[in-house]
Amino acid sequence: MTTETTILSLTSLEYIPYIDDSGQLPEQLQGKIGVYAIFDQEKMLQFVGYSRDVYISLKQHLVRQPQNCYWVKVHTIERPSRKVLEDIENGWISENGSLPLVHGDNKAKWTQPIDAKALMTPQEKANYENPLNDEMTQAKIIKNVARRVEAEILAMLEARGLQMQIRFNPKLKEEGLLDLK
Repeated sequence: MTTETTILSLTSLEYIPYIDDSGQLPEQLQGKIGVYAIFDQEKMLQFVGYSRDVYISLKQHLVRQPQNCYWVKVHTIERPSRKVLEDIENGWISENGSLPLVHGDNKAKWTQPIDAKALMTPQEKANYENPLNDEMTQAKIIKNVARRVEAEILAMLEARGLQMQIRFNPKLKEEGLLDLK
Protein backbone atom coordinates (compact mmCIF):
# COMPACT_ATOMS: atom_id res chain seq x y z
CA MET A 1 0.00 0.00 0.00
CA THR A 2 1.44 3.36 -0.99
CA THR A 3 0.36 6.93 -1.47
CA GLU A 4 2.62 7.81 -4.39
CA THR A 5 1.13 8.74 -7.75
CA THR A 6 3.78 6.91 -9.75
CA ILE A 7 2.65 3.58 -11.13
CA LEU A 8 4.09 0.80 -9.03
CA SER A 9 4.17 -2.64 -10.56
CA LEU A 10 1.59 -5.02 -9.24
CA THR A 11 4.28 -7.56 -8.40
CA SER A 12 6.08 -5.02 -6.18
CA LEU A 13 3.10 -4.67 -3.84
CA GLU A 14 2.46 -6.97 -0.89
CA TYR A 15 -0.50 -9.31 -0.67
CA ILE A 16 -2.95 -8.31 2.04
CA PRO A 17 -5.34 -10.98 3.34
CA TYR A 18 -8.90 -10.11 2.29
CA ILE A 19 -10.16 -11.30 5.68
CA ASP A 20 -7.61 -10.93 8.49
CA ASP A 21 -7.06 -13.16 11.55
CA SER A 22 -9.70 -11.23 13.51
CA GLY A 23 -12.31 -11.77 10.77
CA GLN A 24 -12.23 -8.20 9.42
CA LEU A 25 -11.50 -6.61 6.05
CA PRO A 26 -8.37 -4.39 5.88
CA GLU A 27 -9.63 -1.48 8.00
CA GLN A 28 -6.64 0.68 7.05
CA LEU A 29 -8.30 1.06 3.64
CA GLN A 30 -11.45 2.79 4.96
CA GLY A 31 -11.93 6.09 3.19
CA LYS A 32 -8.84 5.56 1.02
CA ILE A 33 -8.89 6.34 -2.69
CA GLY A 34 -6.93 4.00 -4.88
CA VAL A 35 -6.54 1.11 -7.25
CA TYR A 36 -6.81 -2.47 -6.06
CA ALA A 37 -6.28 -5.95 -7.43
CA ILE A 38 -8.22 -8.93 -6.07
CA PHE A 39 -6.78 -12.44 -6.08
CA ASP A 40 -8.27 -15.88 -5.47
CA GLN A 41 -6.99 -18.45 -2.99
CA GLU A 42 -4.13 -19.45 -5.34
CA LYS A 43 -3.17 -15.76 -5.75
CA MET A 44 -4.39 -15.66 -9.34
CA LEU A 45 -5.54 -12.19 -10.40
CA GLN A 46 -9.33 -12.00 -10.57
CA PHE A 47 -10.24 -8.31 -10.73
CA VAL A 48 -8.65 -4.88 -11.01
CA GLY A 49 -10.59 -1.76 -10.12
CA TYR A 50 -10.36 1.67 -8.53
CA SER A 51 -12.52 3.41 -5.97
CA ARG A 52 -13.09 6.53 -3.88
CA ASP A 53 -13.35 4.19 -0.87
CA VAL A 54 -11.40 0.99 -1.41
CA TYR A 55 -12.77 -0.58 1.80
CA ILE A 56 -16.41 -0.23 0.72
CA SER A 57 -15.60 -1.56 -2.74
CA LEU A 58 -13.81 -4.58 -1.27
CA LYS A 59 -16.82 -5.28 0.94
CA GLN A 60 -19.14 -5.17 -2.11
CA HIS A 61 -16.86 -7.49 -4.11
CA LEU A 62 -16.66 -9.94 -1.20
CA VAL A 63 -20.44 -10.48 -1.09
CA ARG A 64 -20.72 -10.62 -4.89
CA GLN A 65 -17.77 -12.98 -5.49
CA PRO A 66 -16.82 -14.58 -2.13
CA GLN A 67 -15.13 -17.55 -3.82
CA ASN A 68 -12.68 -15.24 -5.62
CA CYS A 69 -11.71 -12.79 -2.84
CA TYR A 70 -8.79 -14.07 -0.77
CA TRP A 71 -5.98 -11.57 -1.33
CA VAL A 72 -5.75 -7.93 -2.33
CA LYS A 73 -3.01 -5.54 -3.41
CA VAL A 74 -3.66 -1.83 -3.12
CA HIS A 75 -2.10 1.42 -4.34
CA THR A 76 -3.68 4.39 -2.54
CA ILE A 77 -3.49 7.95 -3.78
CA GLU A 78 -3.83 11.20 -1.85
CA ARG A 79 -4.80 13.47 -4.75
CA PRO A 80 -6.35 11.25 -7.34
CA SER A 81 -7.52 11.96 -10.80
CA ARG A 82 -9.53 9.55 -12.89
CA LYS A 83 -6.69 9.52 -15.43
CA VAL A 84 -4.09 8.47 -12.82
CA LEU A 85 -6.41 5.76 -11.45
CA GLU A 86 -7.17 4.45 -14.94
CA ASP A 87 -3.47 4.51 -15.88
CA ILE A 88 -2.60 2.38 -12.84
CA GLU A 89 -5.51 0.01 -13.50
CA ASN A 90 -4.49 -0.40 -17.16
CA GLY A 91 -0.82 -0.78 -16.19
CA TRP A 92 -1.64 -3.64 -13.83
CA ILE A 93 -3.82 -5.38 -16.40
CA SER A 94 -1.02 -5.05 -19.00
CA GLU A 95 1.54 -6.30 -16.47
CA ASN A 96 -0.62 -9.37 -15.91
CA GLY A 97 -0.39 -10.11 -19.66
CA SER A 98 -4.13 -10.10 -20.19
CA LEU A 99 -7.39 -8.98 -18.72
CA PRO A 100 -8.46 -10.97 -15.70
CA LEU A 101 -11.20 -13.41 -16.62
CA VAL A 102 -13.80 -11.25 -14.88
CA HIS A 103 -13.35 -8.24 -17.12
CA GLY A 104 -15.58 -7.93 -20.16
CA ASP A 105 -18.80 -9.94 -19.94
CA ASN A 106 -18.27 -11.04 -16.33
CA LYS A 107 -17.44 -7.59 -14.94
CA ALA A 108 -21.09 -7.10 -13.94
CA LYS A 109 -20.78 -10.01 -11.48
CA TRP A 110 -18.21 -7.90 -9.61
CA THR A 111 -19.77 -4.46 -10.00
CA GLN A 112 -23.56 -4.89 -10.09
CA PRO A 113 -26.07 -6.12 -7.47
CA ILE A 114 -26.59 -9.89 -7.36
CA ASP A 115 -29.63 -10.93 -9.39
CA ALA A 116 -31.24 -13.63 -7.27
CA LYS A 117 -33.68 -14.44 -10.10
CA ALA A 118 -30.78 -15.87 -12.08
CA LEU A 119 -30.03 -18.18 -9.13
CA MET A 120 -33.49 -19.72 -8.81
CA THR A 121 -33.70 -23.46 -8.27
CA PRO A 122 -35.81 -25.38 -10.81
CA GLN A 123 -38.60 -25.65 -8.20
CA GLU A 124 -38.49 -21.91 -7.44
CA LYS A 125 -38.58 -21.16 -11.16
CA ALA A 126 -41.58 -23.47 -11.67
CA ASN A 127 -43.41 -21.82 -8.75
CA TYR A 128 -42.60 -18.36 -10.10
CA GLU A 129 -43.75 -19.19 -13.63
CA ASN A 130 -46.98 -20.87 -12.48
CA PRO A 131 -49.72 -19.15 -14.53
CA LEU A 132 -52.06 -19.21 -11.49
CA ASN A 133 -49.76 -16.84 -9.55
CA ASP A 134 -50.56 -13.15 -9.41
CA GLU A 135 -47.92 -10.40 -9.20
CA MET A 136 -48.05 -10.35 -5.41
CA THR A 137 -47.34 -14.10 -5.18
CA GLN A 138 -44.49 -13.75 -7.70
CA ALA A 139 -43.03 -10.88 -5.64
CA LYS A 140 -43.08 -13.08 -2.51
CA ILE A 141 -41.35 -15.89 -4.39
CA ILE A 142 -38.64 -13.49 -5.64
CA LYS A 143 -38.12 -12.07 -2.14
CA ASN A 144 -37.78 -15.58 -0.70
CA VAL A 145 -35.24 -16.49 -3.39
CA ALA A 146 -33.25 -13.36 -2.49
CA ARG A 147 -33.39 -14.33 1.21
CA ARG A 148 -32.14 -17.85 0.39
CA VAL A 149 -29.25 -16.52 -1.70
CA GLU A 150 -28.42 -14.00 1.04
CA ALA A 151 -28.34 -16.79 3.65
CA GLU A 152 -26.01 -18.85 1.42
CA ILE A 153 -23.62 -15.91 0.98
CA LEU A 154 -23.60 -15.12 4.70
CA ALA A 155 -22.98 -18.79 5.56
CA MET A 156 -20.06 -18.91 3.11
CA LEU A 157 -18.54 -15.75 4.60
CA GLU A 158 -19.05 -17.01 8.16
CA ALA A 159 -17.28 -20.25 7.20
CA ARG A 160 -14.38 -18.11 5.95
CA GLY A 161 -14.19 -16.48 9.39
CA LEU A 162 -15.75 -13.11 8.60
CA GLN A 163 -16.77 -11.40 11.85
CA MET A 164 -18.12 -8.10 10.53
CA GLN A 165 -21.83 -7.52 10.04
CA ILE A 166 -23.09 -7.60 6.46
CA ARG A 167 -26.43 -5.93 5.77
CA PHE A 168 -28.20 -6.12 2.46
CA ASN A 169 -30.59 -3.42 1.25
CA PRO A 170 -34.08 -4.75 2.15
CA LYS A 171 -35.85 -2.70 -0.54
CA LEU A 172 -33.81 -4.31 -3.31
CA LYS A 173 -34.67 -7.81 -2.10
CA GLU A 174 -38.25 -7.17 -3.18
CA GLU A 175 -36.90 -6.83 -6.73
CA GLY A 176 -34.80 -9.98 -6.38
CA LEU A 177 -31.55 -8.01 -6.08
CA LEU A 178 -28.91 -8.21 -3.37
CA ASP A 179 -26.64 -5.29 -2.66
CA LEU A 180 -25.14 -3.93 0.52
CA LYS A 181 -26.95 -1.21 2.36
